[in-house]
Amino acid sequence: MSKPKNVIVAQSGGPTPVINASLRGIVEACKAYPDRFGTVYAGFHGIEGVLKEELLNMSAQPDEEIALLSMTPAAGAIGTCRYKLKAHQQADFERIVEVFRAHDVGTFFYNGGNDSMDTANKVALLAQERGLDLVATGVPKTIDNDVGDSEFKVIDHTPGYGSVARYWALNVQNANEENAGSSPSDPVLVLQAMGRKIGFIPAAARLADPNREMPLLIFLRESGMDLPALADAVNDMLRSRGRAVVVVSEGFDVGDIGERKDSFGHTMFSSSTMTVEQIIVNYLNEAGLSTRGSARGNVPGTDQRHNIAYASTVDLDEAYRVGWKAVDIAAQDGSGYMSTILRAPGRLYSVRYDKVPLPLVANSERAFPEAWIALSRTDVTDEFVRYARPLIGDSWPTIPLINGLQRFARIAPIFAEKKLASYVPEAYS
Repeated sequence: MSKPKNVIVAQSGGPTPVINASLRGIVEACKAYPDRFGTVYAGFHGIEGVLKEELLNMSAQPDEEIALLSMTPAAGAIGTCRYKLKAHQQADFERIVEVFRAHDVGTFFYNGGNDSMDTANKVALLAQERGLDLVATGVPKTIDNDVGDSEFKVIDHTPGYGSVARYWALNVQNANEENAGSSPSDPVLVLQAMGRKIGFIPAAARLADPNREMPLLIFLRESGMDLPALADAVNDMLRSRGRAVVVVSEGFDVGDIGERKDSFGHTMFSSSTMTVEQIIVNYLNEAGLSTRGSARGNVPGTDQRHNIAYASTVDLDEAYRVGWKAVDIAAQDGSGYMSTILRAPGRLYSVRYDKVPLPLVANSERAFPEAWIALSRTDVTDEFVRYARPLIGDSWPTIPLINGLQRFARIAPIFAEKKLASYVPEAYS
C-alpha cells in the first residue's frame, strides 16, 4: 500500500472570528482519513508561505491546541495574506508545483473569499496541466457575505458573516443606549460598518431592533442616496424622535476620500485619509441639525472581524463543518470543488453541506438583493431579518479563560525542512 500524500492548507484575505474553526475542521477531518492523507502542513501566511516554502506542521501540534483553534479568532495561528496570483506570474505558479512535488503534497485546501477560490481553481488547473496528482479544494470565508450568487443557490452565506452580523446587532444595542443618554447634546450618532461594495454588514444593524423601536437609520452603499438625501433623512428622524442612530456602509458614496487599494484591487477604506463617518458627521454639523446639539461618530475597526467574544455559536459550528466537508469532498469527489452551505426550505433554520465547482465561485461577487432594501432607502426589509436572524445564534460562545485572559491555541513553530532554493515571490519586486 502506497504512503498517503501530504496536505497543505492555507488562508487568504481578511480574517474572520471563525476562520480557525474551519482550519480545525480540516486538520481533524484529515486525521479521520489516515489512509488518504499524510502530514497536514499550513502555508505560513497563505500562498506566500507556500511560495517561500514555509510550511507549518499542523500534524505535530497537540490535539488540545488544535481543538482550541475554534476559540482562537482571526489569522494569528497560521497567518493569512493578500497576495494575488495573477495570470502573468508564471514563475509563481511553477514554484507552487515545485513546492508541492518536493513535499509530496497531494491535497491543497485554500480558505478564503472569491479571489481565493480563483487561486484554488488556478492551482487545480495547473496541477492537471503538469500531470501533478493533486486535489485542490476551496473553503469559503468572508465577513462580507459576497461569495457566490445573488439567488443564494451556490452558497447561502459564508462563514464569518454570522459573527460580524452578531457583532453589529449587539453593538447597535449598546450604541442606542449611548445615544439615548447623550441625545440632549449629541442627538446623532454615526457608526461606520465594514462593507466595501455590499451591504450585508451594515444591514445586520437591523437585527438589534427587528420591531423598529429605535430611531435607527441604515445607509447601504446600494441605497443610491447622496449626502443631502442622507441629511434630510436624519433631520426627519430628529424631528419625529429627537435623536438618531445612523449606521452607514464604509462604501457609501461621499466622493473621493483618498482611499488606497490592496493587491487584489479592493478599496481599503480603513487606510483612507478620511473616513465616510468623518465626512458624514462633518457634513451634518456644517449643514445643521433640525434640533439642538451635534452629530458624533464611531468607526469600529478590525475588531468586528477578530472579536471572538461576539462570535456566533452557529457561525462557529458551521465554519468547522464546512472545513470538515471540504476534506470529505477532497477524499470522495476529487479536485476542483468548494465546500458550501445551503439552507433547507421551511421556517425552521437548518442547513446542509455540499460542493460546488470552483469555476462557479472563482471571482464571483453576489449583490445585496434590491428587494431587501426598504422603499425609504434608509432601512432593510423584514425578509432580510428572517434571512439573517438565525445566523447570529442565541447564546454566547464559551471561551476558556486563564487568570482572566482568553486561552488561544498555541501553534508551535514546527516547520517542514526546506528542500528547495530560496524564492522571492514575483509580486515582491
